Amino acid sequence: MHRCLQRLKKENMRTPRLAELPPLENIWLEIDTTQQRLRCWRGPKVLHECDISSGVAGVGERNGSGKTPHGWHYIRAAIGEGAPDNAVFRGRRWTGEEFSPALAKAHPERDWILTRILWLCGLEKGVNRGGQVDSQRRYIYLHGTPADQPMGVAASHGCIRLRTNDLLYIFSLALPGTPVWLHGGRQSFD
Repeated sequence: MHRCLQRLKKENMRTPRLAELPPLENIWLEIDTTQQRLRCWRGPKVLHECDISSGVAGVGERNGSGKTPHGWHYIRAAIGEGAPDNAVFRGRRWTGEEFSPALAKAHPERDWILTRILWLCGLEKGVNRGGQVDSQRRYIYLHGTPADQPMGVAASHGCIRLRTNDLLYIFSLALPGTPVWLHGGRQSFD
């Protein structure tokens, strides 16, 4: 029924190479877990900045840790194109539900994944790719969250939570293959 919403945007996807990062001209995302900020860049120019919420358990790469991984990643899949704002996702599929306070009250145990999903895959073997540190196998996403959830503070289960409007903007630019750098403080590429 909702299969069309589950298409993975893969047109022209190419896995980035570490030696090419950050890109000099193309879109890339920077997520600073210390500042709880996301920056969307086109080469050296910031196009968009917004608050995020990363893992309340802190930073780490181990499977089952509930922590947000660091290092270079790329968007492996973009899920939910065409779904309504506040569409509820479970197992990367739209449930047919739209988030509301009544739905939240009926299911207080849920970790809400809303609107869109940008699924990350690590680029650094032994750091965030492979074995017990594999970000993709850990299901690390950028995703929407209810409007009453805090931004600018760590509160997630390891994913990166965004406000709906910020997520929709990022989703429109950051196609599969887009590099994503997660780190804990400003660093220079010089």
